Amino acid sequence: MARRRRPHRRGPRAALTPYALLAAGTLVVLLATLLVALDTGDDATSVATSTTSPTPRSTTTTLKPWTTSPSPSASKPKRHGSASPQRKPAHSRAKSRSTSPATAGTTAAPAAGSSRTAPLAGRIRPGATYNGVATFYDAGDGDGACTYGPAGTTMTAAMNTADYETSKACGAYVRVRAASGATITVRITNECPAPCAPGQLDLSAEAFARLAAPVKGQIPITWSLVSPPRSQAIAIRYKTGSSRNWCGIQALDHRNPLARLELRTSSGWRGLPRTEYNYFLAEDGNGCGAAIRLTDIYGEQVTVTGIALSPDTVQRTGAQFAAH
Repeated sequence: MARRRRPHRRGPRAALTPYALLAAGTLVVLLATLLVALDTGDDATSVATSTTSPTPRSTTTTLKPWTTSPSPSASKPKRHGSASPQRKPAHSRAKSRSTSPATAGTTAAPAAGSSRTAPLAGRIRPGATYNGVATFYDAGDGDGACTYGPAGTTMTAAMNTADYETSKACGAYVRVRAASGATITVRITNECPAPCAPGQLDLSAEAFARLAAPVKGQIPITWSLVSPPRSQAIAIRYKTGSSRNWCGIQALDHRNPLARLELRTSSGWRGLPRTEYNYFLAEDGNGCGAAIRLTDIYGEQVTVTGIALSPDTVQRTGAQFAAH
């Protein structure tokens, strides 16, 4: 009798515990996160590479300093020495005469329409009133950073550096009013460096005395640009050392602040850069000795011919800007 084979019996199937399920799920999530991160990193690298552009090249042209003037005797102007009544030597920037801190002046907005009537004006605009303080110093003969030479009057002032604006204020006439109602008109011939604040005027001692007793030292004021009568015509002066190869040119006795000085060249009118000592420079000599065109802040132009290239000589033009 044949023996019957017993059927093969499988053992009981092992049940998955909750801990095993949790571990398996965590492993799946980690693998998925790793795959997504790798894929995102490749895309980011691709985008960054495609959007990177080379840095543009920049070219900077630096003007030669004023000391490269061919004249060994040419000197940079002095700032007024208000810390002491002594006149300071050339190149000095003395601190303000006032030993007490000046109240910072606030500059009023230009009057409506003034930007249209004086399109070339800088910080000082006609029709605007400026608030500040007045101090005073021993102005001597009135010469200063504007390098005009002796002023021929004691009614002069030094403008704070902000409103001096690299000599744009040179030659400007401003009417100054004190709180008492007293008024004077002074011509800007100098710069008053820090601690002179925006809006501040450092007057000659004589000018200050017409507004208040000198013992006060400093007083609040308002001031504004004016265009006074002028009996003299505009004059031109070439700087020491000027020639056909290099020249510095200055305009004197202009009624209104000067905005531009240009020279006529073979290719047209050439504007010259202005220095802080109030000369316009032609570093390469192009146009030196040729016709000169002056433009005031109102846009009026005066063209001058026949001026000799004669350094340190004041030459009258016979022309003057209109009053405003």
